[in-house]
Amino acid sequence: MQFTYLWSFLFVALFAVEISAKEYLVKSQAEYQQVSQSLKAGDTVVLANGEWRNFEIVFTGKGKKGKPISLVAQTKGKVTLTGQSNLRLGGEYLHVEGLVFKNGFTPTGEVIAYRVNKQLLAHHSRVTQVVIDNYSNPDRFEADYWVAMFGKHNRFDHSHLVGKRNKGVTMAVRLNTEESRENYHQIDHNYFGPRPIFGSNGGETLRIGTSHFSLSNSFTVVENNYFDRCNGEVEIISIKSGKNQVRNNVFFESRGTLTMRHGNGNIIENNVFFGNGVDHTGGIRVINAEHMIRNNYMEGLTGYRFGSGFTVMNGVPNSPINRYHQVNNVTITQNSFINLDHIHFAAGADAERSAPPINSQFSNNLVFNQNNQDPFSLFDDISGISFKGNAYNQVSSPKISQGFSNQVIKVKRAANGLLYPTNLTGVGADKSLKPIAKQATGVSWYEKTEPEVAFDSGKTLQVTPGYEQIFSALSKAKSGDTLSLAAGHYVESKKIQLDKVISIVAATKGQVTIEFLGTSLFVIANNGSLRLVGLTINGKEAPDYSGNALIRTAKWGMYKNYRLSIEDTQISDLDVNHSFSVFDSGARAFASQITIKNSVFNNITGDILRLNKEADDLGIYNAEYVTLSNNQFSDVQGALAKIYRGGRDESTFGPHLDMQGNVLSNVGKGKRNKSKSAVYLHGVQVTNIANNTVENSAGVVIEHTVGEPISVVQDNSFKATPAPSVVELHTGGAHTAQLKNNKVL
Repeated sequence: MQFTYLWSFLFVALFAVEISAKEYLVKSQAEYQQVSQSLKAGDTVVLANGEWRNFEIVFTGKGKKGKPISLVAQTKGKVTLTGQSNLRLGGEYLHVEGLVFKNGFTPTGEVIAYRVNKQLLAHHSRVTQVVIDNYSNPDRFEADYWVAMFGKHNRFDHSHLVGKRNKGVTMAVRLNTEESRENYHQIDHNYFGPRPIFGSNGGETLRIGTSHFSLSNSFTVVENNYFDRCNGEVEIISIKSGKNQVRNNVFFESRGTLTMRHGNGNIIENNVFFGNGVDHTGGIRVINAEHMIRNNYMEGLTGYRFGSGFTVMNGVPNSPINRYHQVNNVTITQNSFINLDHIHFAAGADAERSAPPINSQFSNNLVFNQNNQDPFSLFDDISGISFKGNAYNQVSSPKISQGFSNQVIKVKRAANGLLYPTNLTGVGADKSLKPIAKQATGVSWYEKTEPEVAFDSGKTLQVTPGYEQIFSALSKAKSGDTLSLAAGHYVESKKIQLDKVISIVAATKGQVTIEFLGTSLFVIANNGSLRLVGLTINGKEAPDYSGNALIRTAKWGMYKNYRLSIEDTQISDLDVNHSFSVFDSGARAFASQITIKNSVFNNITGDILRLNKEADDLGIYNAEYVTLSNNQFSDVQGALAKIYRGGRDESTFGPHLDMQGNVLSNVGKGKRNKSKSAVYLHGVQVTNIANNTVENSAGVVIEHTVGEPISVVQDNSFKATPAPSVVELHTGGAHTAQLKNNKVL
């Protein structure tokens, strides 16, 4: 009887707890503030569907295991936080789900923070199925995090982070207090969508720790995430703490590497890297001690130096905490390196980084290049790495022979999408490896869209000649549309502010003439990109001002990358006053691609491309890829291109210049051309100047700064023109450029 009574009492008590949990539907910030003050374990706050603008959510309370306090959307994806909104969590066993942040930016240092302040952190809390979409500060160099994890035993999962454009890590695990170290956080099943090239340091996607606390352990698990074209900078994931596990993630066409930058004892396993031949795609970079790197698969990666397919760094003897600690006791085993352009050992070796890897092993790895090329580059002594049980694919004169079999290897793609040898066992990644699918990450209710609108992807609008016809047509166009200009004469009196992706194409090549009456014809603003094809443009009617530009960006404040393409176009008579340029970039504006091909330029008093506004030497620059091919330039008083990247930061890959097949006549000799050059390149990381004819012009001036820039100047003809000049500004000594088969007449 007593037993029955006791169970009845317990049942009633448990039932009372259950019915005490409450659910609150709130429809305003005031209602939220009212109910949020007295939440108890098991309670749920439901945000009503709609737009919540300028809402700084502070979500606190003490839930219990199995009975969290919850903050959820009424319908997942239908609650949008806009303007200057954010979310801060503090307490225990809190649960957040279903919110979307877009059309704004955080007013503080984080969009989502697992703390309210330094004293009130979140523990045992979960944020799941949230979206942060292009929620970027309009000042590109105003730093913030999108997600910052503090406290212990927290989880961030099944969420969608895409399009961060301003400075700062997309997601950071912070170890700056004792309460946040040895945190055992879990980061899983998230979709880290495309992050555009940032063009400076500060564009990591995920960072665990900082150098200051890097000798502390974090015990964070990062698993089953999809990193899709995360191109911010050289470090996709930057590990700056110890005892973390990064496993079962996919890196798709992402420029940069998973980097063990600081900290010891990390486990990197079962990750898959698909480069697909995309420029600067990398794999894993190894620094520090006691790491285990096993059963990873890397294919089609093109990166080199610090961004190579696989990199083992040199360290600094007795390194300060923020530099490079020596690689020591690292195990690299059972990995597949398939069609990698570069594997670098003892990378970064120089007078400072003079400590090569020690006490480490490289075993049972598959190194397969279909072209039978040896991907290894050795920059210092590697006797501190033992090699055993590895396999090459018939490499002639391999740089590392001990510990490798060198034979014909045949591979076949398995059902999991990975390549495996069919005539060899015991090497490379295991066949049980299953790359997580993109659709298995993030949220199911929010579309994973392409990162940028393609040119000519929309409708074609027919435009007839006349006054302000282009301006009028553009007001009706949508991003991706093409304006097809009928033959005839067009006059534009207004500056065309371009906040769309637009192509302007002559219906009949060479039969469309455009004149403009302003100091510029086009001003590329945020969301804008421009493609000109088959046009004839002259500046005869431009106003008599110095510093005009046919095309310019907004002078300040752009935070979205743009593209510019000029094809089969004639541009002339930009000469009404001095310094009249074709294109002039504003400060902090950044082009992912500028292409000029098959075009003719003559009688111009300024520069063709002015990409030199970042003169504060902070490692910032104005364009990633500049391509000039098969053009004619004559009587240009300024330079063909001025590209400047100052400072000594090594976190970026660009700028790049590819200049081939052009003809230059009387270029760069104007008295206001301070560079005294036809092409001026300062800090450009990749340069290819080939098969150009340069006559009666100023010279090519290349100034090497940081990193190991690749500069090739070959098969050019220079007549009545100085030979190319290359100087090493920081290292001194002989330059590293390749000057080959040039004719200086």
